[in-house]
Amino acid sequence: MDHSRPGAGSPTAAAAAVLDPPFDPLFTVADAPAFTGRHLARLAAGALAAVRVPAFLDPATCRAVTDALDGLPTAPYDPARVPTPVLRFGPAFNDYRLPGGELDADHYWPDADAARAEWNRAAIRPDPVAISLARLGTAWGSAVVPATVEGRAVFGGTLREINAGLLMHYDDINREFPDGVFDQDTVAQLAFNLYVSVADGGGATTVWRHRWAPGDEEHRDTYGYRRAAVEGRQSVRLPPHLGDALLFNPAHFHAVDANTGPGRRVAFAFFLGLTTSGHLVVWS
Repeated sequence: MDHSRPGAGSPTAAAAAVLDPPFDPLFTVADAPAFTGRHLARLAAGALAAVRVPAFLDPATCRAVTDALDGLPTAPYDPARVPTPVLRFGPAFNDYRLPGGELDADHYWPDADAARAEWNRAAIRPDPVAISLARLGTAWGSAVVPATVEGRAVFGGTLREINAGLLMHYDDINREFPDGVFDQDTVAQLAFNLYVSVADGGGATTVWRHRWAPGDEEHRDTYGYRRAAVEGRQSVRLPPHLGDALLFNPAHFHAVDANTGPGRRVAFAFFLGLTTSGHLVVWS
């Protein structure tokens, strides 16, 4: 299913493409002028594949943001862990998971503090992360706040340049840290992406209607999985467009295509966690 551009305007219209059965009529993409609390609730409940808000940022704002990004230090992922080249700014929390499922606090906190200091020093205005969190908080009805570990706020709002794609994988904080790591208990996790630069082709995110099962490990490929793990599964394909914001549930297997045209695919990204108290917390 290729939702290449807004126009369908509703999950019902988005589901019009033909798929081989079995077909879940709820696993569709909603294009909307703004995120709503119902969007977030449906994504958390698995009753929607993704929500996309076109023109979340206008082109002039995207240009202002990208012009300022050279002031941020970026670095690639460890190629031994992520063989596809990805430049990023800001620490990814699950990169600091120890083999026993605990947080490597000795390395995480210095990196988080350094990233926060660099972000404040760069003083990017308008601030795309602050704008995004404010709008999501308005949609939910209460402010989005950082997740905390022993009262200490974690970093939220990484910048990632993904031009060569990403392997299919999933993200689930409750599996990554099965004994818990945040002070807040989360019952659902959502992934947010805001595209401030896109290539002339490629770079689509595909989300499959499939969550990890033990048998998937036979398809393991470094940090991700081979496509055989989702053979025959329903999916939605979401090409990036300048200024668009995207929300989906990352417990579903998902992947990013490589760019097929000139240009850079640059996005701000973070996770939202719905807590047992009904609030939203953020981390990267």
